[in-house]
Amino acid sequence: MSEVKTVKYPAERLRDFSQKTFEFFDVPKEDAKLASEVLSMSDIRGIDSHGVARLHTYFDMLENKRINPKPNIKIIRESLSTATIDGDNGLGLVVGPKANEIAMNKASEVGTGWVSVSNTNHYGIAGYYVIRALEKDLIGWSMTNTTKLVAPLWGAERMLGTNPIAIAFPAKEEPPIIIDLATCAAAYGKIEIANRKSDKIPEGWAIDSEGNQNINPEKMINGGALLPLGSDRERGGHKGYGLAIMVDFLCAVLSGANWGPFTPPFALRQEIPEKSVGKGIGHFFGAMRVDAFIDLDEFKMQTDDYIRTMRSTKPAQGTNGPIIPGDPEREAEEIRSKEGIPLVEPVIEELNDISRKTGIPFD
Repeated sequence: MSEVKTVKYPAERLRDFSQKTFEFFDVPKEDAKLASEVLSMSDIRGIDSHGVARLHTYFDMLENKRINPKPNIKIIRESLSTATIDGDNGLGLVVGPKANEIAMNKASEVGTGWVSVSNTNHYGIAGYYVIRALEKDLIGWSMTNTTKLVAPLWGAERMLGTNPIAIAFPAKEEPPIIIDLATCAAAYGKIEIANRKSDKIPEGWAIDSEGNQNINPEKMINGGALLPLGSDRERGGHKGYGLAIMVDFLCAVLSGANWGPFTPPFALRQEIPEKSVGKGIGHFFGAMRVDAFIDLDEFKMQTDDYIRTMRSTKPAQGTNGPIIPGDPEREAEEIRSKEGIPLVEPVIEELNDISRKTGIPFD
């Protein structure tokens, strides 16, 4: 990999800059604070593609009035344990947390809560929402559909989003299990980061515009496509393809949002679909109260035992043995809380551009 200069910034400083950027576009202060917290969690947990690296994209969308800074978020259908929400084209970083809160409140009241959301935008990392559920001793679910970037199995053009899924399980003495994954071979943000660093990408992540296997991130960005999780049929690509369809149905078909190739773009440079089959993009949140199924303390002890059992597995040669989902992010959080968030030069340049255009001090 090529050497790329990075500069480390305190998480608080980046969070403050993000909040002031959102406020510049008349996003209410509490909403701006919430949005900046979602971005900050991504940075501090080492998911560089979804933190302040995305801030200029939100800036562009708000500047071009493609996002409503003051949405009227409303429930349009509801039962004791379910709700469908219209996000009024608001920031997904605001609509998502508020919808997730509704799911968690319903779980606290009746045992489970399930919320489907339409007419919204990019909501950050899926893991943010399940971590909030963990804070209430709930099992959390989170997923969203996204702009077309992924080819269906045996396809040679973009038809599906990266459609991430997250689910988390609380533990007692061990750290919780936090599963957070895209349903494609690699998140698009990783392609962007590789392109910024002038790095190659692993074979099996993407194809070029002709449908050929491709290791050049620029070729994927300019007309190529990501591959489903698993890559091709022989490596289990049909499984990632199936999961992406599942996310589309729960997030979009169920809520009235756009699905598949009709899902609107998050970035101005991305292609706008020729037609719409719904409103905006969609999210889906779930929360489950553990004691609606089993004693909470017993569940947490079993989770601890499960984690310790997995960690005791004989290590594969050349490794330190199995990790638990969430371990890499916890390690990154421990380091970055002390040392700061490393930003590559292109991201710093984008933040400085925001600073010049808004007058908000940065670098």
